[in-house]
Amino acid sequence: MNYAISIDCGTQSLRTLLFDENGQLHDMEKITYTPYFSKMPGWAEQHVDVYWNALCKSVKNLKERNKEKFRKVLGVSITTQRDTVVFLDKDGNPLRPAIIWLDQRKAPPKNPLNFFENIAFSIIRMKETALRIYRKSRPNWVREMEPEIWGKISKILLLSSYFLYKLTGKFIDSKASQIGHIPFDYKRQSWPKSDKHWRWRLFGFRRDFLPELVEPCTAVGKITKKVANETGLPEGIDIITSGSDKGCETLGTGCINTDCASLSFGTTATIQVTSQKYFEPISFIPPYPAVVPNSYNPEIEIFRGYWLVKWFIKEFGEKEIKLAEKLNVAPEIVLNGFLDNIPPGSHGLVLHPMWTPGLDMPNAKGAIIGFGDVHTKGHVYRAIIEGINYALRDGMERIEKKGKIKIKKLTVSGGGAQSNRICQITANMFNLPVYKPLTHETSGLGAAICVFAAYSDIKTVVKNMVHYSKVFYPQKEEVEIYEKLYKKVYKKIYSSLKNIYEDIKKITNYPED
Repeated sequence: MNYAISIDCGTQSLRTLLFDENGQLHDMEKITYTPYFSKMPGWAEQHVDVYWNALCKSVKNLKERNKEKFRKVLGVSITTQRDTVVFLDKDGNPLRPAIIWLDQRKAPPKNPLNFFENIAFSIIRMKETALRIYRKSRPNWVREMEPEIWGKISKILLLSSYFLYKLTGKFIDSKASQIGHIPFDYKRQSWPKSDKHWRWRLFGFRRDFLPELVEPCTAVGKITKKVANETGLPEGIDIITSGSDKGCETLGTGCINTDCASLSFGTTATIQVTSQKYFEPISFIPPYPAVVPNSYNPEIEIFRGYWLVKWFIKEFGEKEIKLAEKLNVAPEIVLNGFLDNIPPGSHGLVLHPMWTPGLDMPNAKGAIIGFGDVHTKGHVYRAIIEGINYALRDGMERIEKKGKIKIKKLTVSGGGAQSNRICQITANMFNLPVYKPLTHETSGLGAAICVFAAYSDIKTVVKNMVHYSKVFYPQKEEVEIYEKLYKKVYKKIYSSLKNIYEDIKKITNYPED
């Protein structure tokens, strides 16, 4: 039996996992840390040493319990959170804390587009979006606000590339990790060929700041004695590229074609398919590169997806928190008890989960409509779960329409996927079977698949390693209720409230431009 080590670096923890070639998770070591610190409101930063030290500690702890299995490890692969940016000097040392994906800072307003680009973006009604992207790009902020740092920058890397640099000594990264405010050409899966391309100016990068791109599931080096001593990784094993955490989740749930959609019930809730054809679910918003080589992951994001559950617990769940502590379980376990007592549709309470608006709905705000005296805390919780699913279903329909495909089944991952009740609600709301993977660690499994796929056909590896614990089939009586609420209520919320959202923004100047 051969093994793979996968390292999954998330926002709140890093996990090192040991999988065998049949997809069985033999052991895991998890190191938690504070998600970020904020020097100013809206900032979210983390010292990259926190991530690297967590990697070294977790690997060594796992090795101590699995010395014999570590001798049979073929390779290691790392998957990370998306859009977290690291700035390095000429010696490869961090110049400042990493700016993580949750950061809300904006560069001062500026238009980097030339005359013809301004006209072109205006014609396609994307100029406003382009200028918002300019302000959200991390290098643009550093150049304007930290010029002393800017003058010392040699490399600007995503967290995935930083880890590969630490392991290999080379500035390289997987194409499947290039997700963020970077000048990546998503259709060609490469950096722009022309130095005059608008992407360089819009995102604020120079070509020499960026790593060399390689295909996922590719061996890019071996663990040296020095790195082995520092990390605990077995000396001589291959370092294999994988992809982003969401991309690895999709692979780890077995979604490798357009018949299947992967739902991720994480802080950001997403729906993805894997397609060999390039298409944009939202016009001018590209699909991400898939971990399956030469493929794409068309995706719709709900930026504050299951974050809404955390928000609800923090703001309204004091009683549930105390009960959870007494029972020694997560507060979500206590809240899930509400789902059994509240009917589908939450007695007419419908939630629009746009606590953070998307690029195609820049002025949208969160909304809960339909309140009556019958409604309780449990109704609001169920409405949150349903509201996220309504938004994801809307995303699925966009993907189907733009890709001219038909999705026949769903897989689930993320914290919400651990609840059988949420899985059943999802099956009913989408009117599709929901496949729950055998392991909850689907992102780590996806990275482990890449290790074995470096030596074999990826479809064969997926067939051998991805297994399901249960399939949830739609229940007709609930399907009918959700169909009516989705089409007659949810789909009309944004168009009905759009002008009101815009007036709220004008009056309160929130969120600020």
